[in-house]
Amino acid sequence: MPFGYPVLLELTGRRCVVIGTLPVREGKVEGLLAGGATEVVVVAAEPGDRLDDLEALDGVTVIRRTWYAPDLADAFLVIAHDPDPAVRARIATAARAAGALVNVVDDIPRCDWAAPAVVRRGELLLAIGTGGASPALAKKIRSRLEAQYGAEWAEVLRVLREVREETLPLLPDLRTRSRRWAAALDPDEAAALVQAGQVEELRSRLLARLLDGADAP
Repeated sequence: MPFGYPVLLELTGRRCVVIGTLPVREGKVEGLLAGGATEVVVVAAEPGDRLDDLEALDGVTVIRRTWYAPDLADAFLVIAHDPDPAVRARIATAARAAGALVNVVDDIPRCDWAAPAVVRRGELLLAIGTGGASPALAKKIRSRLEAQYGAEWAEVLRVLREVREETLPLLPDLRTRSRRWAAALDPDEAAALVQAGQVEELRSRLLARLLDGADAP
């Protein structure tokens, strides 16, 4: 299966480069920013209106011309496209020579990674991949997940992170901690409480379940 090993990349403080009109039109820059990128360089001559919008975003630098290999210096991640297969091949070669991971849109043999269909709810990230077999199916599954996991899940994750950080010193043993979390967390209950505005009730229930008899072996 192509692209069969899923990873989540840390983009903060790392240089990402987007080359070509198609990735700009498809929102690849915004996707990188949503994923935590703090430095995105866009090399494209058009579309002018989209480039104007991107230029106004924090962390984005727009270079309105064709690409050159030095544009890829110090890049960590590259997303690119060109109508000419020979140019796509040169971009992929230059990106790899620079030590970057490259995705050439709609050119699987020249990709080191695939961009999945994504649902974001705060820190909750759901990614759907089909190995390049059917982007259409990935989008349809994403639509289902968007309906199933609404905006309340961002708040659920915020509470879970806070409770986890608060209880870590009290539950130092990994095996014990994992067992307690498995018993304490009911995702449906958590979502329902947040939807009802009972965030503190969720927090209280989790703390009570996690720490009940915490001093016992």
